[in-house]
Amino acid sequence: MKAQDLCISIALALLAAAPADAQDIYKCADADGRVTYSNVPTRSCRKLVLDPVNLAPAPKAPANKTATPGSFPKVDEQTQKSRDGDRRRILENELAAEEKNAEQAKKDLSEQEAIVLPNERMQGGAISGGKVQERLQPYKDKVALHQRNVEAIRKEIGNLR
Repeated sequence: MKAQDLCISIALALLAAAPADAQDIYKCADADGRVTYSNVPTRSCRKLVLDPVNLAPAPKAPANKTATPGSFPKVDEQTQKSRDGDRRRILENELAAEEKNAEQAKKDLSEQEAIVLPNERMQGGAISGGKVQERLQPYKDKVALHQRNVEAIRKEIGNLR
């Protein structure tokens, strides 16, 4: 009888521990459309069904790297130079396009900064800085994105042979 009680106790302990490992995740959207994730459901949330997480350790890389075999296919120097030239040309075209996009984004931002919408004025005619900043933020984000892209492309061009 004691063995049966022990088995029941172990089974109950395992059942009680199972929900502790698995937490539900909810995707929530507020009135403005912003998405957040939580483990606490609210009215605007829906439960996500996720695959279980693989907790197995990553395989270890071999300590000794083997050299490339002599029979490994190689590209002749002229072909590689041609490929490098094509890559440089593509990056330079991307850089020119991204610089043009950055200038347009700056122009759009400056146009928006010059405008004050009626709903941005407070009583008495003063301008509400918070509303203006909120309206301008997407334009500032776009300028920053294009500037980061320009910097990344310039860095990539600098890394070419």
